[in-house]
Amino acid sequence: MKRLLAHFICLCFAVPALAQHKEQDRLRASYEVMKEILGAPDNGIPHDLLNKAECVVVFPSVKKAAFVVGASYGRGVMTCRSGDNFRGPWSAPAFFALEGGSFGLQIGGEATDFVLLVMNEKGAKSVMTSKVKLGGDASVAAGPVGRATSAETDIAMNAEILSWSRNKGVFAGISLEGSTLRSDDDANRNLYGRELDAKQIIRQHAVKTPPAGSGLISLLERVSPKRV
Repeated sequence: MKRLLAHFICLCFAVPALAQHKEQDRLRASYEVMKEILGAPDNGIPHDLLNKAECVVVFPSVKKAAFVVGASYGRGVMTCRSGDNFRGPWSAPAFFALEGGSFGLQIGGEATDFVLLVMNEKGAKSVMTSKVKLGGDASVAAGPVGRATSAETDIAMNAEILSWSRNKGVFAGISLEGSTLRSDDDANRNLYGRELDAKQIIRQHAVKTPPAGSGLISLLERVSPKRV
């Protein structure tokens, strides 16, 4: 009986540790995605768009096999600029899930990365406070590609969220209309050890950036330290 109890106690500690490790890996993968995309000389996110963005969302290695009706399409992280007017340093990362929609058939069998920029305060607050349908609750458009591309386009100026995909090294704007974004509270609990939603993490500064997320946050601070 004592041996069974000991095994049960060990299992209780092991499961949260494994879950936390998975979320840490997701943070590191998100950093690698952004590092490679932002490092692309002529085929990345326009720098002036990133400088105008209030939040960045990264979904690394989404696989087509995961595209089942009602299931999560992808899990990733979001960080936003801090401060009342979203002009401060990048926040601690919060986990998000990307679900539903029709973009499943648009990706190949290999893993696909998705990056989203939230371009204004309305879009940022909407994403953090509820389950948001892209194209309904928040306007979304395929983002332009090219480091030197001007952000002064109708698409960039009018959409609340811009989105891109990367598959087999090809980086392109993609429409995620019909998909939904929501705070992945289970993943937030796994990483931070207590119940937290995205708004508490990003806007209320309830936690500090964990070591596994420092690469992503440091990268954004270096590449786009101020919103313009």
